[in-house]
Amino acid sequence: MRFITAKRQEKVFVGVIEETLTTVLNLREAQKEMAGKVSLPITMLECIEAGEAFLSQVNEVIGWANEQQNLASRYLLDDVKLMAPIPRPRKNILCVGKNYRDHAVEMGSEDVPENILFFTKAPTTVIGQNDTIQCYEHITEELDYEGELAVVIGRKGKTIRPEQAMDYVFGYTILNDVTARDIQRRHKQFFLGKSFDTFCPMGPCLVHSSAIDDASCLNIETKVNGEVRQFSNTSNMVFSLEDIISAASQGMTLEPGDIIATGTPAGVGKGFKPPRFLRKGDRIEITIDNIGTLENAVK
Repeated sequence: MRFITAKRQEKVFVGVIEETLTTVLNLREAQKEMAGKVSLPITMLECIEAGEAFLSQVNEVIGWANEQQNLASRYLLDDVKLMAPIPRPRKNILCVGKNYRDHAVEMGSEDVPENILFFTKAPTTVIGQNDTIQCYEHITEELDYEGELAVVIGRKGKTIRPEQAMDYVFGYTILNDVTARDIQRRHKQFFLGKSFDTFCPMGPCLVHSSAIDDASCLNIETKVNGEVRQFSNTSNMVFSLEDIISAASQGMTLEPGDIIATGTPAGVGKGFKPPRFLRKGDRIEITIDNIGTLENAVK
């Protein structure tokens, strides 16, 4: 299932992209058409928190909708505005640095980290599909992109063992860890240079874990103005998804809706000689197998 948070006629709803990939189903409206009443949660965070009860209801609604020809709750995908799946996370987005060997090298490291390098981005950074990334020309001259697979946690957990880690995953989405490199360098840490408003495009959907057989073997590609800049596979991660989730949970409770960005491969703007940073009008497209393409332009 490809879950979305979307807006239509100024109303925000949680829905699913149907199998044709051209239509979406407003889940609460479809449930109302089916049963005459609504019990599904309103927001994506509430849906994730509801766990198996939510998924059971969704399966019932989708099964019914698949047999219906004309539904008021079915819209053309082109007629809705896709927002970030979780438009405003409750907590900082947890990120992993230098998790692809070739990216660590292009950023000046002689070797990869021995331990997982964690940092965070503020919740106010999040934007959705086709929203614009602000370039902040008055603050930074080194605006960069980082295409990444993001994991969304579905269950509360602490001290999670690696072999249990994937049981805590609700689903996967695409994330662009936009970075002001000069701000990052000036402050000698990651947070501020990665936490400007609009610096975390996310989407276009949240794919449930049951729809992806092996998240550790997904192609990831980033294009800038149609030119491929990054191309790799999640199998090239230094630290596995299981290890990342486990390590993050050892002293910190992971909760439903928590987002973990798992690192970016080589090909970021700073890695080129000379660097190729983003400028106004540039368009970034990040594609990951079985999820889709996240598109945003710089303004």
